[in-house]
Amino acid sequence: MTRTVLVTGGTSGIGRAVAERFAADRAEVFVTGRRADLVEKTALDLGVHGVVCDATRPEQVAALADRIGGTLDVLVNAAGGLADAVPDGAPPLEALLAQWQADLAQNLLGAVLTTASVRERLGSGGSVISIGSIGAERRGGSYGAAKAALAAWNASLSAELGPHGVTSNVISAGYIEGTDFFRGGMTEERRAALIAEAQNKRPGSPYDIAETVYFLASPGARHITGQTIHVNGGAFTTR
Repeated sequence: MTRTVLVTGGTSGIGRAVAERFAADRAEVFVTGRRADLVEKTALDLGVHGVVCDATRPEQVAALADRIGGTLDVLVNAAGGLADAVPDGAPPLEALLAQWQADLAQNLLGAVLTTASVRERLGSGGSVISIGSIGAERRGGSYGAAKAALAAWNASLSAELGPHGVTSNVISAGYIEGTDFFRGGMTEERRAALIAEAQNKRPGSPYDIAETVYFLASPGARHITGQTIHVNGGAFTTR
């Protein structure tokens, strides 16, 4: 039976790799993004449905749920990342507040809103998988705090969805190459340090995360729920 899969933030990096993995399994995949040009290109490249949607905008998320229509088998909350810097000139406390609000919106509230909008469409055997970060446990600032809150929310969501046969998990990603997370700000020294933290001495790839997502949505993972799964080459244990 063909599964229906929704991947937020599915136009690049981890989200695109996840969408590609499920599309290869002949699932009906919907990907979202905020830029219409990237959404259209991804849909054409992967043979999936593209929907322009900002997960932090309730009206757009509600329209997304209507677009999907029927039963949803897998929801992957992959939208997120570092929020844009606050423009210069704002008073310090106002700038600080704006930065925290932006990171919480992108990395927590978008997942909360999207999940709430499609919750009634998730049938028994369904899965919710949210992309977290090792930054939730180390030097993560407002971004890390948002990812820590994502894991806390997941624990309560799992308890709510479990009786209905739906699992809910978070993947704690470490350093992943092949994304624009650092927006060109990665130095060779920083890259070397991040790789050295991993016990297998290599960077992660979006496809490492995609394969873990695919497993968590498989029949073999039906008794795994409420968990934060670390996919970071063991870097979590070397802090």
